[in-house]
Amino acid sequence: MTVPAAPASAKRVLLAAPRGYCAGVDRAVVAVETALEKYGAPVYVRKEIVHNKHVVETLRERGAIFVDDTEQVPAGARLVFSAHGVSPAVREAAAARSLATIDATCPLVSKVHREAVRFAKGDYDILLIGHTGHEEVEGTAGEAPEHVQVVNGPDDVDHVVVRDPAKVVWLSQTTLSVDETMETVRRLRERFPSLQDPPSDDICYATQNRQVAVKKIAPDADVVIVVGSANSSNSVRLVEVARQAGAGAAYRVDRAAEIEDGWLADAGTVGVTSGASVPEILVQDVIAHLARHGFASVEEVSTAAEDLVFSLPPELRTRRTAG
Repeated sequence: MTVPAAPASAKRVLLAAPRGYCAGVDRAVVAVETALEKYGAPVYVRKEIVHNKHVVETLRERGAIFVDDTEQVPAGARLVFSAHGVSPAVREAAAARSLATIDATCPLVSKVHREAVRFAKGDYDILLIGHTGHEEVEGTAGEAPEHVQVVNGPDDVDHVVVRDPAKVVWLSQTTLSVDETMETVRRLRERFPSLQDPPSDDICYATQNRQVAVKKIAPDADVVIVVGSANSSNSVRLVEVARQAGAGAAYRVDRAAEIEDGWLADAGTVGVTSGASVPEILVQDVIAHLARHGFASVEEVSTAAEDLVFSLPPELRTRRTAG
C-alpha cells in the first residue's frame, strides 16, 4: 500500500540547535585563514584542518596546501597542525625539518592528550575508546603508545588485556556517540571493576549538545538530514543517534545537491542538523532545497546555548603595542 504524500501545507522542517561549527573547529579554520593573511600563501596543513570537504576546498583555493606527512613539506616552511591533534613523533619530525609550526589542535583534544601523559606516568593501562585510524586517536595514543590500547566499541571489550586490573583508566575520542561510549564503559567496568574514569568528560560539549538536539527532533521527523562529510566522526554519529532516537530515516549529505527526491516523497516532517565542522552556509542551502520541495515552514528546536570561544594559537594573536 502506498502512503499518500503529506499535503504541501503540512510539510515542515525541524532545525536542530545547536548545530554546525564548534569553538575548536572555528579556531582551527580561522587559524589557517589568519596564517594565510599574515604570512601569505602557501601555508601547509597536515591532514584536513577539519573533516569537511567544503572547508578544505575553500582553504585550498586561498592557498593552503594539505599534506599527509611532514616529509611532504619543504624544509623551513610553515605547517599548521589540524584540530584533531598530533603525536609527539609528528612534532619531532616537524622540528627535524625546521618547520615553523602552528598548533591548531582543539584545546579539548589537548586536554585528553594531557590526561594520557598523566596516567602513563602513573603506569596505568589506558583504554582509549575511539576509532582506530582516526587522526585524533592516533595523536592521543602517540602520547603514550606503550600504555594505550584502542577500544573501538562495546564489541571490542572482550579482547582487552591489561597488566593490572587495579590500575586501568578509560579515556575517549572527543567526537563519539555518548550512549555508545557509556555502553562501552559499562562493559569495561564489568570486566575491570576498578576502572577509573577520566578527571573530566572527554566527549566534547559540542558533540554532546548536537546529539541531544538531534534526539529532540528525531521522534517527530520522518526523515533526518545530517549535513557533514563522511570522514567526520561526529557527523556520522549524528546519523546513528537520529535513527536510534526514533527518526523514520536518517541520511548524511555533504551538500544539498546530494539529497535524493525519494527521501522526501512521503515525508511530512524533515529534521535537519549538521556536524561540528560544517559551516552554516551548507545548512542554509539544505533549507532552501527543502523549501523548493514544499517544506517551507522551518521551526528551530533549541536545546542548549553555546558561547565558548577559544583564542587563536600564540603565533597568530595580534600583539598590543605599548602606549
